Amino acid sequence: MPSRISRLANFLPYLLAITSNAVSGRIAGHYEEQFGLKIPEWRVMAVLGDAGALTQRDLVGATLMDKVAVNRACKALEDRGLAERRPNAQDGRSHHLELTPSGRDMHRQIMAIALDMEAKVFAVLSPEERAAFKAMLDRLRTQATNLE
Repeated sequence: MPSRISRLANFLPYLLAITSNAVSGRIAGHYEEQFGLKIPEWRVMAVLGDAGALTQRDLVGATLMDKVAVNRACKALEDRGLAERRPNAQDGRSHHLELTPSGRDMHRQIMAIALDMEAKVFAVLSPEERAAFKAMLDRLRTQATNLE
């Protein structure tokens, strides 16, 4: 059994996943408690706040969440009046989802919390290390995508 633990402890995808969960969980605790949002709902809201109106298909691609999780998150945001659907002029079979004014206001408030937590978590890295880490993450994501 110890050999399995030591291998897992050195398995980079596992380390990346648990680190991501730890960071996301730390931030999520704050916005879930204050705003009642779950992680998928915040991810959809964050993408919409950054990109503007998108289709659910676009949201699946941007968040890398499955269609069911995106659909549930969109429905929850709509039910709370934080997002609304509008017809897609280019494709009558789909709709664009966008944040409402109250959704944009909540997005601004949560981004302030998220950016503060980001600064705290990444304070252990120098600015150069943060830039290098971001570049490495970008390369890894590109590589993972290209392997498909």
